[in-house]
Amino acid sequence: MYIDTHAHLNFNAFKDDYKDTIKRAFDAEIKGIINIGSNWETSEKAIKIAYEYKNDMIFAAIGLHPIHVKDEEFDLNKYSELAKDPKVVALGETGIDLFHDKNSIDLQIKVFQKILKIAKKVNKPVIIHSREADDEVLKILLQQKYKNLHGVLHCFGRNKETAKKFLNLGFLLSFTGNITYHLTPEREEMLKYAPLEKIMVETDCPYLAPEPYRSDRTLRQAQGPHAKGVRNEPAYVVEVAKKIAEIKNISLEEVEKTTTKNAKKLFKIK
Repeated sequence: MYIDTHAHLNFNAFKDDYKDTIKRAFDAEIKGIINIGSNWETSEKAIKIAYEYKNDMIFAAIGLHPIHVKDEEFDLNKYSELAKDPKVVALGETGIDLFHDKNSIDLQIKVFQKILKIAKKVNKPVIIHSREADDEVLKILLQQKYKNLHGVLHCFGRNKETAKKFLNLGFLLSFTGNITYHLTPEREEMLKYAPLEKIMVETDCPYLAPEPYRSDRTLRQAQGPHAKGVRNEPAYVVEVAKKIAEIKNISLEEVEKTTTKNAKKLFKIK
């Protein structure tokens, strides 16, 4: 079995068929899905979906994405209460994004630190989004008050040296479908280096569909001429695992077993 550790079935891209999407995932041996909030509305929706599948391994993470910090005033008390819900297994996604918006960095940092505070208080891991902001994120995580904080760098795609810095802090690294089609020698070196015991797999769906789905003409045509690309979904996470197995020259079964174990341990999933 696999766990898709970062999905967005709580987004509008799945508003009409998230139940069918979950069924396809279950049929494909993806037995666990964590839906990630990017603001208050999608955080609540992630919890709603989790309770619709209360007997399955469908969980939620709640947070305010750094690109949305200007769209919503972060309410520390409201998010703190929501974080106590047993179906919430992590805080996030949160972090810093200097690719989309450098001007809001002060507000991004302020919200990031508030979410880290909640994570420490409720003793749950944090899911970090870091885009062109690794130095800024590391500077915050290295502060004494965040010592022993645990979590994951989602959609990780930097070099070996940056990976070492986050791994030395006790964080895990999670990989998406983009490793199946955009793999520089530097990133391949990093993937070979990263210990399997510190790796998880994710889709970040509806984004970053892996090969072979990304190039599937039938799928593209079915979504119409204005689609930005093939919609990703949890059933496709196995392609990420296949690529990790190929790069590390190990069996797919080993990747499946270890990444699932890693996810269960980090998110305290039984």
